Amino acid sequence: MIPILKKNIKDTPFVSNEEMERVYRELQTPYKWGAVIKKEQQLTDCPTIFQKDGIWYMMYTAINPSAENMGYDTYLAKSFDLLHWEESGRILTRSKAGWDGCQVDAGLALMDTAWEGDHALHSYQGKYWATYIGGALPGYETPPLHIGLACTDDPTQAKEWKVKAEPILRMDDEDSRWFEAFTLYKSYVFRDDEETLGYPFVMFYNCKGAADMPERIGIAVSEDMERWERYGENPVIDNGDTKGNFISGDPQIIKMGDLWVMNYFIAMSKDGICTAFDTFAVSRDLVHWRKWEGQPLIEPEEEWENTFAHKPFVLKYNGIVYHYYCACNDKEERFIAVATSKEI
Repeated sequence: MIPILKKNIKDTPFVSNEEMERVYRELQTPYKWGAVIKKEQQLTDCPTIFQKDGIWYMMYTAINPSAENMGYDTYLAKSFDLLHWEESGRILTRSKAGWDGCQVDAGLALMDTAWEGDHALHSYQGKYWATYIGGALPGYETPPLHIGLACTDDPTQAKEWKVKAEPILRMDDEDSRWFEAFTLYKSYVFRDDEETLGYPFVMFYNCKGAADMPERIGIAVSEDMERWERYGENPVIDNGDTKGNFISGDPQIIKMGDLWVMNYFIAMSKDGICTAFDTFAVSRDLVHWRKWEGQPLIEPEEEWENTFAHKPFVLKYNGIVYHYYCACNDKEERFIAVATSKEI
C-alpha cells in the first residue's frame, strides 16, 4: 500500500459552495428519454461509452436471471446519435472455469476524461483496455469478486477480448485494506498525465470489507496497467456513517477545468424501502472529495424506473449532456436508460 505522501498532496484543497453548485448545474439532465438497451430475457447494466470516426460505442453487461449458473457477460453496441443503439455482439464470455468462470462484468479503461473532450478511447502499448468484475460463483455479483484486466486491438469490433490470467486486484491481496477484505466491485481506470498521485494510471473502485459492511470507494495506482498498488489507508468516498446507506459505487471520473468530478451512486434503505440514485463529488487532488448533498443527479421518478435509477456514465457532446444509467422497476426489469440536459 502506498501512503498519501506530502510531496504529492500539500494541503487539503478547498472546493467552494459556488463550485459545487456550478458542477451540479452543468450535470443536470431533467429530460428522461427512457430505455436505450433493453432485452427480453436479460438484465442490462453498467454502460461505458467512447467515440471513434463519428460512431459511438457502448460496452455494457447483461445477465439472464432465469438461466442455470447465471452470471454477467459483456457486450458491445453502437450508435450514430447517442440515443438509438444497436447490439454488435458479445465481447467477454464466461469461461465456466477459473477465478472468473461465472462473472465477467467489464467497463472501458483509459477513456478521455475531459469534459466536452474528444470522447476517445485511448490505447496503451498498442492495445485498448478494460477492467472487469470477475467471480467464480454463479448468481448476481456473488462474492468473492476480484478485478480483472482485458485488452483488444480493435474495440469497435464485436470479438472476444483477451483476458489476463490472474486478477490485477484481489480482496485478499497482501495490501488489501480494512474496507475491501470481503469483495471488490466496479472499477474505473484512467490515465492522469499530470501524475497527480505520482502514477500515470489511476483506478477508483467500490468494495466491501465484510458481509455486513457498506460499500465504499477507494484508489489504486499503477505504472504499467498490470501491476497495481493500493493508495492510502482509507476510502475516499464513504457514506457508511449515514444511517441506511449501504452502497457508494460505480465511480466515473471526469475533469471540468481544474476540478475532478466523480459521478457515483448511493443505495440506501429508508423506512424499510430500498432505493438508489446517482450523485457526485468534487476534488482538486483526487484524494480529498467534497460530496454533493443536494438533489440527486438522477433518481427514481417514472413508473419504468420506480425502484433504482443508478450506475452513472455521463458525457457532454455538442452542448448536450447525456446521463446513462441503469433503471430498475418493481416488475423486476433492469435496463440501460438515458436522460439529457435538453429536450431532444
